[in-house]
Amino acid sequence: MNDLKKRVDDLVNKVNDLGDALCLGEKRKRVDTLQFESGMTGFWDDQRSAQTKMMELGELRRGIEDYEKLSSELTALSELIGENEVSDDLLKDIKKLEVLYGRLRLETYLSGKYDGKNAIVTIHAGQGGTEAMDWTQMLFRMYVRYCEGREWKTEVLDETVGEEAGIKSVSFKVAGRNAFGYLKNESGTHRLVRQSPFNADNLRQTSFAAVEVLPELLEADAPDVEIKDEDLDWQFYRAGGKGGQNVNKVSTAVRLIHRPSGIVVTAQTERHQEQNRENALSLLRAKLWVRELERRHQEKQDIKGDYVPPSWGTQIRSYVLHPYKMVKDVRTGVETGNAEAVLDGRLDEFIEGELGLTS
Repeated sequence: MNDLKKRVDDLVNKVNDLGDALCLGEKRKRVDTLQFESGMTGFWDDQRSAQTKMMELGELRRGIEDYEKLSSELTALSELIGENEVSDDLLKDIKKLEVLYGRLRLETYLSGKYDGKNAIVTIHAGQGGTEAMDWTQMLFRMYVRYCEGREWKTEVLDETVGEEAGIKSVSFKVAGRNAFGYLKNESGTHRLVRQSPFNADNLRQTSFAAVEVLPELLEADAPDVEIKDEDLDWQFYRAGGKGGQNVNKVSTAVRLIHRPSGIVVTAQTERHQEQNRENALSLLRAKLWVRELERRHQEKQDIKGDYVPPSWGTQIRSYVLHPYKMVKDVRTGVETGNAEAVLDGRLDEFIEGELGLTS
């Protein structure tokens, strides 16, 4: 019982320190500000800005509520320790609160300028034809499942399917608290080794795919990124692949070319052209931000962990399914033999390892 009481007392001290680290006072002030603005006339005139602020408000409230829940339940549990015998239920309650503490503690490491933003994730198949495209689809599923586990919303912005199977490339938005902060270190090359399901001889095959993670930025978020109308070449065409009658028979898809940089982005999954235009512009802004970040190297210190461009020389993780099963992050050394669980979205160990939260 004494060991259990010490375990709870230590957790109480950690939670008290966590309250200061989470800057709850500042978050409550921000909640008050957003609540006041949302009640003002004209708040919803700019739908995109209003939705972003309402999402921020919801995320702030959930963060505060999570901490208050942890604190109150821990206080109640601390009072029970001296009054009851050790039981399985009591141990489960302590473990549950330790897990909640760990999740909230992780958020204190996500203090970069854009860590709280939504993320835009793009996955490109490497060389290898159908094998690489199938691997790209596997990675897409992995990230979607991870996001589902965190109750984040995902929205496909652009997708090019393979001729036989898989995906050549896919861009999708992840909306949720600290989405960019959690996912930013997934940028880089992901390597798969397995027996090929597309080869009659079941030969061992190595495939690569590049992952790029960018923050979703509004114009106010990136004042150093200037996008002039005269520098933009808008092209419209009919979307291909999945979609309803309007998507496939009307020129709703958008290709946006930024003439000064040569950057080309596409968006085609929304039913209306204007929505695809907004998505393309958001993706372009993020890519220009990365260019500015690279040009002004010193600004990298404002981001938690350096941005890693997704080139073939930046392999970050290997997924081996044959002749043995193992997933290993080459940067941190974190590894597991449960490859199926990782591909099913259980990425916390790797993401926390990159943030320095595992030994």
